[in-house]
Amino acid sequence: MTNRFAFIAGETGTWRIRSIAALAGSGLPAASALTCVPVDGASAPSPARGWRLDGLVSNVRYATRDEVVDLSARQEGLGRPQARLAALIPIAKSARWWGLAQDERRAIFEETSHHTAVGLEYLPAIARKLFHARDIGEPFDFLTWFEFAPEHEAAFDDLLARLRATAEWAYVEREVDIRLERI
Repeated sequence: MTNRFAFIAGETGTWRIRSIAALAGSGLPAASALTCVPVDGASAPSPARGWRLDGLVSNVRYATRDEVVDLSARQEGLGRPQARLAALIPIAKSARWWGLAQDERRAIFEETSHHTAVGLEYLPAIARKLFHARDIGEPFDFLTWFEFAPEHEAAFDDLLARLRATAEWAYVEREVDIRLERI
């Protein structure tokens, strides 16, 4: 089983791209559809027109054992039939963030910004999966994938607004908000 995935944007895919908005730094080129595919020993193709972002499913970082248990108990899986909407949010943080020690990043991430606690409030309606990209030389550090039903879109927007208002977001240098709808 692979832990590497490619998000491929182009003219065809399993998700229709509703919008691509650069919130910090440079954006991504327009595309009409997106697909996420596992990448095994053979490389996934890059689109003729569009873009591709790769990420790895990795170990949970910045979370305590109690937080991991709570997240696991409340999080529902991806691919639920009612989750017709999705968002891919690639984020790159500053060199200043990466220059902090692990405990300093954890303090900003959770003790100050309450990232996990805020996210827990929106479970199970909003499912999420985090892909790490920094360690494989990608242009973003994280690719966060969210899925939710149309009736939870306002709650998703509220979640994002709350997270973006935290001290953690002062370290975000590049962020693109890509909204999708299942085809």
